[in-house]
Amino acid sequence: MPVGYLIGVVIAAVPMLLSLRPLARSGPLGRLSWIVTCVPNEWPFIAVYWVAADTGLLVAQGDLGSAGSWVAVAIGLISPFAAIVLVLRSLRARPVVAAALGMPPPRAHLGRILWAPLPFTHPGVKRISNVAYGDGGRLNTLDVYRRRAGVAEGAPILIHLHGGGFTGGLKSNEGRPLLQRFARHGWLCISANYRLRPAATFPDFLIDAKRVIAWARAHAGEYGADPGRVFIAGSSAGAHIAASAALTPGDPGLQPGFEDADTSVCGCIGLYGYYGPVSTRPAGLRSSPAEHVHAGAPPFLIAHGTQDTLVPPARAAALAGRLREVSHQPVVWIELPGAQHSFDLLRSVRFETVIDGIEVFAARVLG
Repeated sequence: MPVGYLIGVVIAAVPMLLSLRPLARSGPLGRLSWIVTCVPNEWPFIAVYWVAADTGLLVAQGDLGSAGSWVAVAIGLISPFAAIVLVLRSLRARPVVAAALGMPPPRAHLGRILWAPLPFTHPGVKRISNVAYGDGGRLNTLDVYRRRAGVAEGAPILIHLHGGGFTGGLKSNEGRPLLQRFARHGWLCISANYRLRPAATFPDFLIDAKRVIAWARAHAGEYGADPGRVFIAGSSAGAHIAASAALTPGDPGLQPGFEDADTSVCGCIGLYGYYGPVSTRPAGLRSSPAEHVHAGAPPFLIAHGTQDTLVPPARAAALAGRLREVSHQPVVWIELPGAQHSFDLLRSVRFETVIDGIEVFAARVLG
């Protein structure tokens, strides 16, 4: 029995099997499932390449032939077969996004994704890093993404806020394929850090988000963008902050020192967001986006995975439902089959499809 090969194929097979069926839908085992599967669930090709390389080494060393080696090879076949199922499940996002937006099914994003899923900066996009927007040090910095040829004249602005449970995370983590796609198409894109727990408490991170919106409006002209066309997006905890900011424009209690700044947005995009309360003190503090829903809310697009083991989709669906009941603007709810938390880390088949939908959503909002 080639023990080294067996260990290798088992290491590949376990995350693939857990991607198909997590250990649990929530709790500690749900968190473990997310840690193990967030990458292979979106890019299952990694396990296929791992097993192929391991098997090629086995053959080259002449270790293929014993009964034990064939058992190990059989275990190795789990990964490519699971990858087929996971890719097919990712492709199910196409009709779901199409139905949610009333659009033709987006194209199937394969091609480069087979080989290059990492969201490195595109050669046509320039990133300007660590621009200060407040006095919170590195936690009040942002990155600007723009087309190297220049922002399209009067281009809209997209702001993205990272996840991390309000305690961690960085502006360079989630959502980068979204920022790069929109920047390539001429948008001015911004990814921002914000203050974190335990040093910060609610509404500190919401105030920071509003400072970013104010900064974007104040500096839009320097890049040729339109300060009147600002969208805000967020992932996980960032989706909570983005939604809260979108629903509370101009609230002077949430804009200390910049009460007169225009912090309204044209639309909000929430990706696998947590939308529950984040604080119970002081009494009466409304820290859940649902508590701020009103008839004048901007258009919303909310996307969440059916297999999110960190934040199950029920609360996101509830926020979408509440917005549809109260808001006069469009609300798009997308429940992605098989998607795990953090589905925007990579240029995956699923997330590229979601970006297609966000583009259609934004174009309709802008008219």
